[in-house]
Amino acid sequence: MRTDIRNITPSTPYTGLTEGLQLYAAGTSRQFMSGEWRTSTPVLDMEKCRQCLLCAPVCPDSCIPVADGKRQAFDYDHCKGCGICAAVCPFGAIAMTED
Repeated sequence: MRTDIRNITPSTPYTGLTEGLQLYAAGTSRQFMSGEWRTSTPVLDMEKCRQCLLCAPVCPDSCIPVADGKRQAFDYDHCKGCGICAAVCPFGAIAMTED
């Protein structure tokens, strides 16, 4: 029996999974709201932000969109709260808060 990962939900019974949990389709962060895994949340202080954009390329889930040369609000639907963006911000504009 082949299981398409897009059809797996929290309510899928174990009988609906494949032996060895083999997957036969890609699952991406865009398809799944992986932000619910987060235990810490990045919060941007726009007063401190200098739009240096150092945070955007280091985000492993591309949760810091950039438009017209300026960073936009966090994509919390997919942010896992790793804190890399806060660590690289030289202006302290991103603080991590506990969920």
